[in-house]
Amino acid sequence: MKPQLSEIWDRTLELLRYELLKPSFDTWLLNTQPLALMDDTIVIGVPNEFARDWLERRYAEDIRRTLRRVLERDLRIKFVIPNSSGVAPAKVPPSEAEMLPATARPAPSHAGVLNAKYTFDSFVVGTQSRLAHAACLAVAEAPARSYNPLFIYGGVGLGKTHLMQAVAHYSLQLRPDQQALYVSSEKFTNEMINSIRDDRMPDFKNRYRSIDLLLIDDIQFLAGKERTQEEFFYTFEALHGASRQIVISSDRPPKEIPTLEERLRTRFEWGLIADIQPPDFETRVAILRKKAQYERLVLPDDVASFIASRVSTNIRELEGALTRIMAYAAFTGTTLDIAVTAEALRDLVDDVRPRVINIGGIQSVVAQYYGLKIEDLQAKRRTRSLTFPRHVAIYLCRELTDASLPRIGDEFGGRDHTTVIYAHEKIKGELERDSGLRRVIGELTERVQGA
Repeated sequence: MKPQLSEIWDRTLELLRYELLKPSFDTWLLNTQPLALMDDTIVIGVPNEFARDWLERRYAEDIRRTLRRVLERDLRIKFVIPNSSGVAPAKVPPSEAEMLPATARPAPSHAGVLNAKYTFDSFVVGTQSRLAHAACLAVAEAPARSYNPLFIYGGVGLGKTHLMQAVAHYSLQLRPDQQALYVSSEKFTNEMINSIRDDRMPDFKNRYRSIDLLLIDDIQFLAGKERTQEEFFYTFEALHGASRQIVISSDRPPKEIPTLEERLRTRFEWGLIADIQPPDFETRVAILRKKAQYERLVLPDDVASFIASRVSTNIRELEGALTRIMAYAAFTGTTLDIAVTAEALRDLVDDVRPRVINIGGIQSVVAQYYGLKIEDLQAKRRTRSLTFPRHVAIYLCRELTDASLPRIGDEFGGRDHTTVIYAHEKIKGELERDSGLRRVIGELTERVQGA
């Protein structure tokens, strides 16, 4: 059967969907359309000049590589705007009949559909995810040794799926011959229903009970499904009894999943239960920098802090916000700064107006944090209990405001500019070797910017 142009592009997009972050895929590839396949060139229609330029600069190589997987040959890519190019959709020439052998078609692997970007290297570890990350790394390196099952729970978009797929990637890298399967509880349920309908339950049971590593996402959706819970119970028993690793994720701990059978609940609690909480300010900034680095973009520190202070619910929204401001800056031809960022995010968050940060506001936040009065920061006394908070406040004034050295000195009890320089450099030096202080500065910065 001859492959149609639309089939080729659909298969290409299907693979790219699992390689790219969802905001990037939805922004740049979702609205593309295949127009023609001529000799060694595929013509892709895009909405506008901006999308064309961005795809050529950022994603052309990813698309070429994926097309090579689909067609088993190299193609050149031409992005055009249909209304202005005069290029009409074309059918695949007859010579393309043999270009897509059955072996080239994407097929389910033992690992299921894994996102190539969801690895341990790309995961930003914060204080709120440290335990879950360490546990996932441990089960990937030594499955069924210590934490079996491993149960990870947390809200939407906090990295549960990322960590689970990282386990699969790393485990398969260490043991290429093992059988691993990543699947959502919804897919597990649908496969079971289809197997019952088609009288193929023995095949279903063999598929799930003969693997070495089972990773099942969003287990909370088994709630209320008695037949599915029963089948998963026996699958769990078979794997656990054979010392096979099981990793489970949910949006809540086992005891809070409604209508979950008690026998499943107790088994989920046999191993380790690790939660993931929303990232703190410092971690959100690190996540933004990581994504910007991956996209090969320069992200100013003040812009990263601005986004992190406004988007705090989950990682998915954080990355989506960054994708949006990058697109906005490129589309408008402006330099990425606070004003551009605020404009780009105005309909995504409640308050994106750049807040005015002044010395008095910083003094108030720092004094409250350390249980002092503003007058204590301005006083001449040099006790350790006052000097360190004072240095922290001066450091933040230098980093977060445009105030001159003399102005800052005046606001801290008439100190001269050399004292301001000394305080700033002292805190800056300690930040390089003190992770605890880095967390404090991150939290204070978040409070100041949110005040």
